[in-house]
Amino acid sequence: MSQRKPRTRAEARQAAAAEAASSRSGGRRATASASPSTGRRWLRRGLWAVLGLGILGLLGLGVAYATTDIPAPNEIATAQASIVYYADGKTEMARLSDSEGNRESVPLSTVPEHMQKAMLAAEDQDFYQNQGISPTGIARAVWVAVKGGQATQGGSTITQQYVKNYFLTSDRTIERKAREILIAVKIDQQQTKDEILENYLNTIYYGRGAYGIQTAAKAYFNKDVSKLTVAESAFLAAVIRGPSLYDPGLGEEQVANAQERSGYILDAMVEQGWLSQADRDAATFPDTFVKYKPRSQGGTTGYLVEMVKDELVTKHKISESDIDRGGLRVTSTIERPKQAAMQKAIKDERPAEDDVSVGMASVKPGDGAIVALYGGSDYAKRQQNAATQDKMQAGSTFKIFTLIAALQTGDVSLRSRYDGSSPQYFEEFASPGADSATERRGRVKNFGNESFGRIDLRRATGSSVNTVYAALNIEAGPEKSMKAAEDAGVRSPLEPNMANVLGTDYVTVMDMVSAYATIAAEGVRAEPYIVQEIGFQDEGVAPITVEPQTQQVFDKDLMSDVIDAMTYPVEGGTARYVGRNLGRPAAGKTGTSESFRSAWFDGYVPQLATAVGLYRSGEDGEELAMEDLPESGDITGGTYPTRIWTAFMEDALEGVDVEQFPEPANINKDAAPPPPPTRTQAPQPAEPTNAPPPTTSAPPATPTPSETETEKEPEPEPEPSKTNGNPNPGGPKPTGTIEPVAPEDD
Repeated sequence: MSQRKPRTRAEARQAAAAEAASSRSGGRRATASASPSTGRRWLRRGLWAVLGLGILGLLGLGVAYATTDIPAPNEIATAQASIVYYADGKTEMARLSDSEGNRESVPLSTVPEHMQKAMLAAEDQDFYQNQGISPTGIARAVWVAVKGGQATQGGSTITQQYVKNYFLTSDRTIERKAREILIAVKIDQQQTKDEILENYLNTIYYGRGAYGIQTAAKAYFNKDVSKLTVAESAFLAAVIRGPSLYDPGLGEEQVANAQERSGYILDAMVEQGWLSQADRDAATFPDTFVKYKPRSQGGTTGYLVEMVKDELVTKHKISESDIDRGGLRVTSTIERPKQAAMQKAIKDERPAEDDVSVGMASVKPGDGAIVALYGGSDYAKRQQNAATQDKMQAGSTFKIFTLIAALQTGDVSLRSRYDGSSPQYFEEFASPGADSATERRGRVKNFGNESFGRIDLRRATGSSVNTVYAALNIEAGPEKSMKAAEDAGVRSPLEPNMANVLGTDYVTVMDMVSAYATIAAEGVRAEPYIVQEIGFQDEGVAPITVEPQTQQVFDKDLMSDVIDAMTYPVEGGTARYVGRNLGRPAAGKTGTSESFRSAWFDGYVPQLATAVGLYRSGEDGEELAMEDLPESGDITGGTYPTRIWTAFMEDALEGVDVEQFPEPANINKDAAPPPPPTRTQAPQPAEPTNAPPPTTSAPPATPTPSETETEKEPEPEPEPSKTNGNPNPGGPKPTGTIEPVAPEDD
């Protein structure tokens, strides 16, 4: 049938439009019909690519498995002791070994069934079912590594642990982890499960220098392994996680850890059907441990060695077993000439009294490397570090943090002048609930009740004027003073009470040297560290090189003004002994606590910060006054601490270029004069009261200083009264209130 032709031009146009529309529609249909075919082709290609990669991966894994040999056992007899070197990387400081090959192998048949099951409950409950590895554990370890954790963290079965301890070196690379997995699979194919468990029990480290279950049974319970009880077995299975954390011979914290871990293991044995509930209930924590005193390096070096070991474990996650026998080569940050200079300075300049303790530390500003440290005379006799663990009241060294806080407000400059008269009565310093007119409530005075008139903050810092700094802390706020201390690097717990400006808080020498180093570095805080490099027994494994952990926490201009103010104690102030003898620009601050219970000098040059603290304690650890001593008289920050500090720095800086401090920026120089705080110049008559006198039965809400006096070297320095006193440096604070007495100052 023939198609009718359009009769008119309009019909022709309509016909053309319809044809075009039909063509477009057909084109879309054609395109749409082609899309599924194209998508399927790409899907097939993707699947083939994934399959190809999978085949290549399997082939690669197969090749790796076939070419991975089981190495010769790394026997304890051939293990190498780890060595600690001084900062030069050549001079040996000490060898880290507690075992000297202390191991005795026994057959699995002599190990009680409950000892075997306790180990499985603790470390690998699927041991007899798995193929030597845990895929889920490996996946977790890989995920941790992807997120930035240790390459070998987690994921280890008993077979893998056995391989690591018996066959491989202690390096912590992904390559070693991969070899561990492949060898574990091979071992699982070539040895029975009982053989693997026997070898594991005979090689794992249990602490106390004991390798293997037989030696461990004797080290902890003085018995043969075959005689172990269920509770003793659970403990030995617990202690391998970290002997320093679970050995009851090391302290109450370890006892608590061991009890908790042992309980978990016993409960797991019940859940697995390996122990009846009745036997579980009868398995009480052992009380038959052999008394143990860990071997340690003696003398002053012992404190350094313990710090190195602690940092390897806590910061670098290296096991105690690896430290003991892994052949590590550890380079410390301790510079031997500076360490010798520190020990000599303390020996030559310290007080004659034996019951006066000295803690001292020196670090690189802006880096954090500890170049010298004195924690005591003999670690073998006293295992508490006077520089990192013992705590003393900060005294007037804390005033610098209030200066920082005040300058940060923007309303105070070094040119700001305050009333330095003495005494002054500050309502903010009065005890809560006390009659503010009572004479000894809220009174602050300078040493010898000396008045200075109106005085700027430079001179107030140089002469350690308590009345000025009391007013400054009212203006800045004790919370901000505390925050400035924490930002600078003080890590001991602090309290935001109004008296903190006068040094009521207890801090360590390491706290103060770190904080003052931040100032010396113009506001760059650096975390202190003592390990700078860790080398491994396998020379093919790259050493771990420690990078300083730093952060700019204060503005440079702010720090330039703080540094400027801190030169005033040295240049004619309470620490003028330093300025007269050091022969180069230095800055710092003295401090002496109430009743001379602690004395400080903390200072720095641009390249080196050093803090020294002295305290005296009795046989029971209670604080004793360093006042009117038979040989040394009154010990203040301006006496023995400054002399020890100067003697050390003279030697430590020999040959070191003289550097100048930055010019002060004089921030906030246009700030308005501060308003006078609430105070009076003389006590007002007290209202009659029938209230009982103060007792020591309940602590006040806020520590209360009373009479505080300022330093005039060699006289004592103004410090807070003992309101949060600690009769045991490094120990717990007493809970009772102590009625404030007039603290002296340096």
